[in-house]
Amino acid sequence: MINIDSIINENSRRKKKLNTQYDQMTGLGCYGERVCLKVDDAPFPLLYLPKEMMNEEVCVRLKRCKTIKRLFEIKKEEYTEDKAFLFWVSFCELRAKYDFEFYCITFIVIRDKITAADVPFRLNRPQREKLLPALEKQRTSGLPVRLNYLKSRQVGGSTLIQIYMNWVQVYHRKNWNSVVCAHIKDAAIRIRAMYERAIENMLPVNGVKYTIRNYKTTQNIKYVPERGCLITVGTAIEPDSVRSDDVKMAHLSEMAYYPDTENNNPELTEATITSTIPEEPYTLICRETTANGIGDYFYEQWEKAKAGKTVFENIFIPWYYLESYSKEFGGCYFLHNGKRRKGNMNDFAKSLNEYEINTFNNHQDCTLENLNWRRLKAGTMPNERFMKQEFPLDDIEAFQDSGMPAFRSEDIEAFRKYCLPPVSVGVLASNCSPAMAKTESARRKDILSNIHFIEDREALEDITSGDAKLIELKEREKLKVWEFPDTETRVSNRYVVVFDPQKGISESADWGVMTVFDRFPMVYGGVPEIVAEWRGRIDKDIAIWVATQTAKFYNNALLVVESNTYDSDIKEDDSEFIFDTVAQYYYNLYSRTPADKIKEGLPVKYGFNTNRSTKPMIIGNYVAILRETGYIERSGEALNEARVYEQKKNGSFGAKQGKHDDILMTRMIGCYICYELPAPVIIDNIQKYKPERVVGESSI
Repeated sequence: MINIDSIINENSRRKKKLNTQYDQMTGLGCYGERVCLKVDDAPFPLLYLPKEMMNEEVCVRLKRCKTIKRLFEIKKEEYTEDKAFLFWVSFCELRAKYDFEFYCITFIVIRDKITAADVPFRLNRPQREKLLPALEKQRTSGLPVRLNYLKSRQVGGSTLIQIYMNWVQVYHRKNWNSVVCAHIKDAAIRIRAMYERAIENMLPVNGVKYTIRNYKTTQNIKYVPERGCLITVGTAIEPDSVRSDDVKMAHLSEMAYYPDTENNNPELTEATITSTIPEEPYTLICRETTANGIGDYFYEQWEKAKAGKTVFENIFIPWYYLESYSKEFGGCYFLHNGKRRKGNMNDFAKSLNEYEINTFNNHQDCTLENLNWRRLKAGTMPNERFMKQEFPLDDIEAFQDSGMPAFRSEDIEAFRKYCLPPVSVGVLASNCSPAMAKTESARRKDILSNIHFIEDREALEDITSGDAKLIELKEREKLKVWEFPDTETRVSNRYVVVFDPQKGISESADWGVMTVFDRFPMVYGGVPEIVAEWRGRIDKDIAIWVATQTAKFYNNALLVVESNTYDSDIKEDDSEFIFDTVAQYYYNLYSRTPADKIKEGLPVKYGFNTNRSTKPMIIGNYVAILRETGYIERSGEALNEARVYEQKKNGSFGAKQGKHDDILMTRMIGCYICYELPAPVIIDNIQKYKPERVVGESSI
């Protein structure tokens, strides 16, 4: 049931937050740490200057004197209005060196997209809240600027990147050559015209009027002689047009749309341009594009950066950040087909569908006015998929292809609110290491004796840091715990541990994943919850014992092993030997052999076999589980895997190219098992619960 009052109140709070003051002339609300400087007789008496600028002598004196006139008096210089004006001009020129936003509003002119008039460059919300902070964070840290920028339409990212490069060339570095590579010739012409307009309309800097001209006899290379800077603008279609020596900054525009042939592809084009760029401060490489499906070079680089495997920082800007993507409720609102209907905000809120509700709940800067605009725009698009690609909420929506998603994104995103950081991270230890299972068979029993949890507090802190590379490193082969096993209440059929073994141990191999489900809420009509998870890449003969330890630790949980890895990578008899060996020391193993067949003498086949029959079954079950909120998820990464799981053109199911589905597989198998097992029951006055027979598909 939608709580209309709650939604309306939350929307009011968000709109109030969006209406915070922003003034590039005074610096109010601008990026970075600012210090208020009061100068009573200045054109703007209250200035909010970058903290770094306050060390300049003129700022120190103005702070002490309070007025420009008093500053002149202390310096024993004659004060006139003309001299005060020249002083102010000199002060503004100095400020522009420290304050990029001030530089934009006072020195730069751009072409307005609506009126086509030349106007001062006022940063829009995506530019000032997302893209500029990413650039400045790296620059002010003394790092080379390296960005992957994935955008929605009409955000103005290319404009900001170009003007930022211009600012570096004008104020910070001489002889600092740049290259801009567009995907087509028209885009290159627009970028070149923008740069020329900026230089031609720029006010003099320190008394010097900058000019721009063709470099020698070339048409695509411009030259700013006052700074010794070359600006090369060309296209990926003609890679020779962007070849340049001594490059310091490169803007690779709409990279996802570069040609991709054997002799001309994005990787070669980028290498041609950036190979000479040194790893020095004020150098810049920015890959910028709207998405063009998955599998291309930009997508690969985005995913590498997302995993923390490169120095590039990913910047994504959702569509709703742009101020113009909003429609007020003036006595009417828009239906899902884009048509207008009379009504107010309350009527609109009552009409929200599940996707819109999840968008509003999971994106704290999205307003009802944004969603109203989205309905209008969606009514003009060919289909919803195209709408999401052009105006995405996140990078997963942006990177879409012809594959068919296995699960509805709105169902998946409804689970996001349950995701939490783990309460603890660590490893299980016992009287014997699982690695000794083969070499010291006499000690196998000790592997499951005295199992205890050793917390890694440093890993817990690092996992909550947000650094993707650090998270992957620190959570590797660690048990992430949301709830420890309950040792007070005895419950039958409570915990289920699902283990999807790794397929190899190389860095490119799939992960091994163990997931612990707690079925206790089902006693009172609730749903299972994820309470622990392990992910790593270790040898399969060791991993099976780690999984068994985990099951033992969680009150002798039912251990369900996805057996394909053991069945396919090992000879059948060796596979069963591994399971039979474990079964000698741990009784609660899942078997796929029917109980009546076991009684007839058939050998027990342990594990859950994912095949052409069972895979559609667990996928179909998971569709219903997502739709009906049939379990509680704690890991956002599990939801991310569900977002990129799809049906291929040949009818099979799997993760998108370059993605993993290991966590998801444990969820799909576990959710199926949880609802097929007998209901959990609280047990009184029992020392130890032990099933009378092997738990298998038929007994379920």
